Amino acid sequence: MSLTTRLFNERGITVAEVLAAAAILGLGIAALMSVVPVASHAVQDGNQTSTATYLAQQRLEQVRNAAWTATADCVGLSPAPTLAPFSVPAGTCGAGVNPTFPDEPLNSLTGFGQYARTVRIRDCGNVLNFAACGNVTSAAVRLVTVTVTYVPTTAAGVSNANTSVNLEWLVAQRL
Repeated sequence: MSLTTRLFNERGITVAEVLAAAAILGLGIAALMSVVPVASHAVQDGNQTSTATYLAQQRLEQVRNAAWTATADCVGLSPAPTLAPFSVPAGTCGAGVNPTFPDEPLNSLTGFGQYARTVRIRDCGNVLNFAACGNVTSAAVRLVTVTVTYVPTTAAGVSNANTSVNLEWLVAQRL
């Protein structure tokens, strides 16, 4: 084929080629669009887990910074696994401060309405708590467990099941 034949060949593309290209392009775009809700859910899930972890860490820092000396116990102990911690003896952290770190149900955390937070504090000197305390056997050490619960969103909207983040920390009495 000569150069002039190639330059003046105005054959173009056929309708069948255009339809085939459109079908392939449409399938590719449809596949990409099916991934968007899944990716969006994963980003939202990561955001909610990070927020719950932040709220748990915030409360752990507050417990860690609470006064716990021979004369003042503002860390407190949970009298049962389902109850918030109370100062020992009652009222040692100021007038009527019981419990020391009360439960915060849904819609009670300002700016974080879909999150709930609880604190449970166990005495590592109690035989029943040895395993939970990592076999620490000192009454001057307490195991603090902060649980933040939230209702996760799913790709289809809000879920009915709650999700929780738990952080644990050992706190020692100050001298």
